[in-house]
Amino acid sequence: MHFDDLRGFVRALEREGELKRIPFAVDPYLEITEFANRAVKNGGPALLFENPKSSVPLLINAFASKRRMEIALGVSDIEQIAQRIAGFLEMQQPQGWIDKLKLLPRLSELGAVFPKMVSDAPCKEVIERERISLGELPILHCWPGDGGRFITLPMVFSKNPETGKRNCGMYRMQVFDERTTGMHWQKHKQGAEHYRQLAADGKEARMPVAVAIGCDPATIFSAILPLPPAIDEMMFAGFLRRKSVEMVKCETCDLEVPAQAEIVLEGYLNLGELRREGPFGDHTGFYSLDDDYPVFHIECITRRKKPIYAATIVGPPPMEDYYMGKAIERIFLPLMKTQLPEVRDICMPAEGVFHNLILVSIRKSYPGQARKVMHAIWGLGQAMFSKCIVVVDEDVDVQNVAEVAWKALNNIDPERDIEFSMGPIDSLDHASRLPNYGSKMGVDATTKFRTEGFTRRWPNVITMSPEVKSRVDELWRRAGLAK
Repeated sequence: MHFDDLRGFVRALEREGELKRIPFAVDPYLEITEFANRAVKNGGPALLFENPKSSVPLLINAFASKRRMEIALGVSDIEQIAQRIAGFLEMQQPQGWIDKLKLLPRLSELGAVFPKMVSDAPCKEVIERERISLGELPILHCWPGDGGRFITLPMVFSKNPETGKRNCGMYRMQVFDERTTGMHWQKHKQGAEHYRQLAADGKEARMPVAVAIGCDPATIFSAILPLPPAIDEMMFAGFLRRKSVEMVKCETCDLEVPAQAEIVLEGYLNLGELRREGPFGDHTGFYSLDDDYPVFHIECITRRKKPIYAATIVGPPPMEDYYMGKAIERIFLPLMKTQLPEVRDICMPAEGVFHNLILVSIRKSYPGQARKVMHAIWGLGQAMFSKCIVVVDEDVDVQNVAEVAWKALNNIDPERDIEFSMGPIDSLDHASRLPNYGSKMGVDATTKFRTEGFTRRWPNVITMSPEVKSRVDELWRRAGLAK
């Protein structure tokens, strides 16, 4: 099942027993964070705060479980999306009329992915140009050391000034006052690149930006995906939904936003205007420190008559973002395999907070292949931020972190099998020697070949024979030990 808007997703979560309504007053200052943190750490439901000291209800933890991610993307298993992507990647030119008939369903599905422009939209039921105030929204002050209140689930729309191509990213926004916020797009993000291009051109003093809050779940999810710059996030959302995303023109600028959004903030950045933003309790589990970022000035707010404010929190893992990241890991594995066909699986453990650790299993065929895979991953889009990569053989289950640790620690000679490299580092990495630049570590934990200079014999793993295991299965039951 796929959803047209956020409220359809809320209804589905409630039907599935995945949502809890909180009818009494809970403060957006720290209290909602503590609710959400306890819920996600204990496998609790999504939370809809009906009275968050505001007339606007707040939804949080909507993606904070494997099951909720499956509901959000309309599948019974996230792997189904990976299989769809793999199917498109494997499409060949049809050789005969039977092949052409088989291709038709896929081609018709592709036709539904392109965004569709509409002239009227639910997000324009109320248009505010004079009485603009972010104070009416239950914007969270997440953690005690935060620099202020932050919009944490915004879909930020901008355009490439050279090509006109749309970009949608998710960048936190600290509220400075009722009409201005920070725009925390890190150096490597597309929004920041658009800003730099405009500033370098020198022809414009302002950069138009629009921010949508609260959409259907596939569209929200698409805003965080590490897509190549050439791919429109709204088009990929259409692929996930199997239905076009309806877009509508903004009131004050030449940008489009999802028509079914709950709230839209329209405004601009003054090129060159920076303001101190942060600190912020981040997904690393540490506070990211304050720094200078562009300022977003709001000119117009459009919204539904009774909007729902969508939010998330990040902090010590696992949090809601871990489950979203796990879905990204599964969805993009087929794309990685197109460039690295030896890769069998990858895992980004919660403790690695996405960029600190990637576990990779490969089918090893030649000497040095593990190192080739490491360097290739460091050259793949946002995977360039991976601080530590551990490569193991294909028989190792990388989803089982304990098994990886056991096999890897047994298989490595540290001096021989660990290498260091320099390159771009995630902006939130507080340990790197310089902002955005530092070292990375690759660990080759694969079985070593003689052609790699290993002349000793490599031992086998201890395993019980299948025949004995089968016989003991029955004896185990007879002994009353089976549960």
